Amino acid sequence: MQNRHETDPVITRAAQAGDVDAMLACDAYAQAHASRGEAVRAAVGQGHCQVAIRAGQVAGYVLTHGDFFGHAFVSLVVVSPGQQRRGVGRGLLAAAVAACRTGKIFTSTNESNLAAQRLFASAGFVRSGQIDHLDEGDPELVYVKFLR
Repeated sequence: MQNRHETDPVITRAAQAGDVDAMLACDAYAQAHASRGEAVRAAVGQGHCQVAIRAGQVAGYVLTHGDFFGHAFVSLVVVSPGQQRRGVGRGLLAAAVAACRTGKIFTSTNESNLAAQRLFASAGFVRSGQIDHLDEGDPELVYVKFLR
């Protein structure tokens, strides 16, 4: 039987300072790395963060930057473990695309992160290139989505 909250719609909006603690609570990496919290707080303060809400709870967030060779870049997509593979990531990427003011938007992930690669493909991103030597033995795959 499905949890009734699983069918609730995902709402995305600009993240606010009051969202940060709940955002970091759904992010396992942030629990162990204080630098993630600092980066998230800075992005929220600069208006570079969207949050996904489902059933009144933070389900995930996305960080963007507008300085990737003159184009927008999605630097981070985080989805709460209990909300993964339920449309939250695609909703967050759609929110990032909607907020984009350039003709293309880029993102990247490690070659080993197959879940992120599937997410990007399902959201209409295509492979654009590869960066070696960021994480030795695990190249960074770059993706792009062309906008109207």
